Amino acid sequence: MARQERAIRTRRVILEAAGAVFDEHGYTSTTIAMVLERAEVTKGALYFHFPSKESLAQAVLDEQVPFGAVPPHPCKLQEIIDMTFVVGVRLLGNSLLRGSVRLAVDQATPSGVDHGQPFRQWAERLTELMEEARGQGELLPTVRSRDTVELLVGAFTGIQLMSRALTDRTDLGGRLSVLWAHMLPSIAVPGLLPALDSGADRGARILAAVDVPVG
Repeated sequence: MARQERAIRTRRVILEAAGAVFDEHGYTSTTIAMVLERAEVTKGALYFHFPSKESLAQAVLDEQVPFGAVPPHPCKLQEIIDMTFVVGVRLLGNSLLRGSVRLAVDQATPSGVDHGQPFRQWAERLTELMEEARGQGELLPTVRSRDTVELLVGAFTGIQLMSRALTDRTDLGGRLSVLWAHMLPSIAVPGLLPALDSGADRGARILAAVDVPVG
C-alpha cells in the first residue's frame, strides 16, 4: 500500500512538472530532460509512468476537466457558470491546468496526441448539466444544449487565450462576466436571470467558500 501511494505521488509530481514545462515552452520545445529537472525524479521513475513525451502530454491533457469541479447547485445553469469561473481562477496559478490548456490549443502537438479530447470531455459534461437545466425549466425552449455548450467551450477557449496574451489572465474573470452577460439572456428563462450570479469574482468566492486553494 505504501509503495502504491508513493507511485501515485510520484506520478502527480511528474504531471505537475510536465504541465509547467508545457505551459512555458509548448509541446515542441519541451524535452523529457526539462521535465525531469523540474520534477526532480529519475528517468526510470518517469518512464515507469509515461513511456514517451506523447503519453506524458496526453496524460496532462486528460487532467483538465476535473479542475472544473464545483459544489453541486440546485440551479444547474448556475453550476455551469460556476465551472467556468472556477477554471478561470485556477488558470491563474495551477501549472498542470495551464499546461493542459496550452497543449489543447497547440497546433504543433503531434497527431499521436489527442488534443481534442478535453474539448469533447467538456462538451459531454456540460451537455449533461444543460439537459438537467432543461428538465428543471431553466432554459428557453429554443435552446439546443449541445450547440450552446460547444459555443460556450469555444468562446471560453478564445477568451482565455486573449486574456493570457494581454494580461497573463489577470482580467479573465471580468471577461467571463461579459461573456455570460451576453449569453444568458439567449438561453435562460427571463425569470431566472436576476438570480444568476456571474460576477467577475464568482470563482474566487466559490473556492473560498469550500476552503479550496486556488492553485
